[in-house]
Amino acid sequence: MIIKSPFICIILFSLPLAAQNTTLQMAATTIDAWHKAASEADFDTYFSLMTPSGVFVGTDAAEHWENKAFRDFSKPYFNAGKAWSFTSLDRHLYTNGTLVWFDELLETQMGICRGSGVLELEGNEWKIAHYVLSIAVPNDKVSSLLEMKKAQDSLSIKGLKGLNLK
Repeated sequence: MIIKSPFICIILFSLPLAAQNTTLQMAATTIDAWHKAASEADFDTYFSLMTPSGVFVGTDAAEHWENKAFRDFSKPYFNAGKAWSFTSLDRHLYTNGTLVWFDELLETQMGICRGSGVLELEGNEWKIAHYVLSIAVPNDKVSSLLEMKKAQDSLSIKGLKGLNLK
């Protein structure tokens, strides 16, 4: 079949782009709702927006939380009504149709941070499967930061390599 109408060609070629935009909008809505649930200390909503096997990687080298451990760790903060508040300042989302991955700059109680993550489609809902939070450090401040964390990094590296810490 040969399509002779330029109008029909434009419509046919723009359908996948429209679907991609809808996917990215839905994913962005999930991320926004997830951040909002934390800022409102809404434990149930927050964790309902993550996959059961979801992972949260925090700013400390020791923070690699699988869903159950992250729930246990964060429950007291949510119960106290003082979880955390992240507001997206800039976000980039990408999709291949089955996954969405993103990075974002955040306004937080720690100043500007960077979040990045992956969402999976569960049924008709996008859920956070993996999230990494990093503190953004201006390049001209890296040297002083490295000096500040040198001793702790040395201990952490030894521990991660299974070396004796004595």
